[in-house]
Amino acid sequence: MNSPGSIRTLSHLKASGKAIGVGGTFSKSSIGDFTSKLNRIKFQLRTFAKGPTVLSQEPSKMVHKPANYDRWPKESLVKRVMELEEELKRREQAPEIQRQERAEERALAAAVTSTEADLKAAEKKKKKAAKFDPGKYSTRLIALKFAYLGKNYNGFEYQSSAKMPSIEEELWKALVKSCLIFPERPDEVDFGPWEYSKCGRTDRGVSAFGQVIGIRVRSNKPLPKEEPEQTGNEEDDVVMVEAAQQQAKDSEKAAAEVDHQKPEWDPIADEIPYCRVLNRLLPPDIRIMAWAPDLPPNFSARFSCRERQYRYFFTQPAFAPMPSTLEPPLASSGHKSGGKQGWLDIDMMRKAAKMFEGVHDFRNFCKIDPGKQITNFSRRVFESDIVEVKDLESDLPYLGLPEFQPPAGSDGPHPKVYYFHVRGSAFLWHQIRHMVAVLFLVGQGLEPPSIVQQLLDVEKNPRKPNYVMADEVPLVLWDCIFPKLSDEEANAVVPGSSGHGQDSHDPEAEGDVEMVDSIDWVWMGEDDPMSLYGAQGLVTELWGTWRERKMDEILANRLLNFVANKPDLDRKLIKGASSAPPKGIKKVYEGGNKAQFRGTYTPLFKRQLLASAEEVNDKYAQGFGFKNAEEMTKTKNWRSTIRERKDKNKKAGRSKAGGAETPVQESSS
Repeated sequence: MNSPGSIRTLSHLKASGKAIGVGGTFSKSSIGDFTSKLNRIKFQLRTFAKGPTVLSQEPSKMVHKPANYDRWPKESLVKRVMELEEELKRREQAPEIQRQERAEERALAAAVTSTEADLKAAEKKKKKAAKFDPGKYSTRLIALKFAYLGKNYNGFEYQSSAKMPSIEEELWKALVKSCLIFPERPDEVDFGPWEYSKCGRTDRGVSAFGQVIGIRVRSNKPLPKEEPEQTGNEEDDVVMVEAAQQQAKDSEKAAAEVDHQKPEWDPIADEIPYCRVLNRLLPPDIRIMAWAPDLPPNFSARFSCRERQYRYFFTQPAFAPMPSTLEPPLASSGHKSGGKQGWLDIDMMRKAAKMFEGVHDFRNFCKIDPGKQITNFSRRVFESDIVEVKDLESDLPYLGLPEFQPPAGSDGPHPKVYYFHVRGSAFLWHQIRHMVAVLFLVGQGLEPPSIVQQLLDVEKNPRKPNYVMADEVPLVLWDCIFPKLSDEEANAVVPGSSGHGQDSHDPEAEGDVEMVDSIDWVWMGEDDPMSLYGAQGLVTELWGTWRERKMDEILANRLLNFVANKPDLDRKLIKGASSAPPKGIKKVYEGGNKAQFRGTYTPLFKRQLLASAEEVNDKYAQGFGFKNAEEMTKTKNWRSTIRERKDKNKKAGRSKAGGAETPVQESSS
């Protein structure tokens, strides 16, 4: 470390003939390194209490704004905490080290003062890459169709408080890193400025194979040439226009002399390969499959969508059946399963599923979200059915043995795979999972198919029985359909990031139940086949994802079959050991990977009834000081009012001793 007395100017050193950078002096490169470090430290110290500096899109402007950490992803927050810890550690260093740092700063300052020209040359070499200039690029509104396996994600929508990443968070990071969007605050997830819209909002663990978003992104399309500015002097303007016209004529003449002129810009061939760019940056379980260059007027991924298709996959048998020697068949209830636990009556499930078709009030098949204050629970279901997946082979041979079969027998190898197929204009929160849960009860013979009609009769049954909805992992948003809209329908769509707009589907209105997607999607492989089957092609990557999981399935399959076949249950090595499950204990399948052990089954309408939708909404409003939900919703900007009251409660909670936060009273459905 150099002391102040050892500092020498470069001119003095050159005159004495000593080498720069040796024996307490500084070379050009070391000056540049130290200066960069010094400037960085000073900048961090100046902004330490202010939070990150936000650069506007104009490079000449630097605006200090407080960071909104509520919208920062977990990864960015951890990075920020580490930076602050380093800063605190540096501030808490011993006084002697701090004095050495000040001596180094004085040495650098003296060297910089005496060698300004040399320093500029050194800084030029160390100059960082130029920042992205969005003003040099055009933008365009496109739609992206993509798929994801949702098991490892906290749903589609970004939530800052979530412990797991969301699909939107991963999309944001890929879009920012690829400079397809260029936000002022890259660490804050805010799609607002990019004309963003989304079709479906899948919950935690739910997958999608046909999710769609609309977003404005960077484009390769050349910007239009700027017209010459008017000077205010007519004579000068005439001269400038004439000169511009002459220059244009000369350019046209020169272009005509070229044998092969440059072809006109192609909106697909010359465009950024959006799918490939994003797939290189996204996790392997999120894949962009197609993009749409031409969208209809007023396109909104949410409001322009007229049909959403879901599939819920399950196995037959639904869970591991017991051999008949340990579990005698129960009294037959008319089901093909003959009371054999684990096996579902597919025909009864299909009969019940058909009752969902049409326009119905589905309040007893959803979870009520009081924050949205929904009062209309009517939805139209175009189609509802139970379908067998024919192209899957992963049988367990032991299930073909007589002791594991239902009394009526079964055809073909097992387990088989089925899915609940449902198409509708829109769905309520957790509606599909509630529908499937009831179908599973019907399939096990615990409820008759008519239970669906009873739950749909909200005049007679306005309160939902307390039952468990099906597991989230087997549910897939299969596709989203955007049919061609009339001018009146297109004008009714209000796109935008606010999420507010006129609903594009009236459940009571008659409409086409066999819709065709009108968007001309550019699928990966149609532009370049190698983007599908090349080294980093979509099929190549998905094959790797599939094979990894297939190997897990095969090994688990062989292990299960091995364990089920190996023991000889007739040996009975322990005398008096129970050969049947305890009486009164029944396995009930509610979705998920295993059945739940229950006592005597309680029919749905003999269970506790939950609060009605009106009661849930009123309780939510009363938690914020309103008389009821009607008074709250009549208040102008009631959502903003609630947010303000929530913030006020949080601040009041932080001011209390111990920093305990007072939660806002909210109702639970």
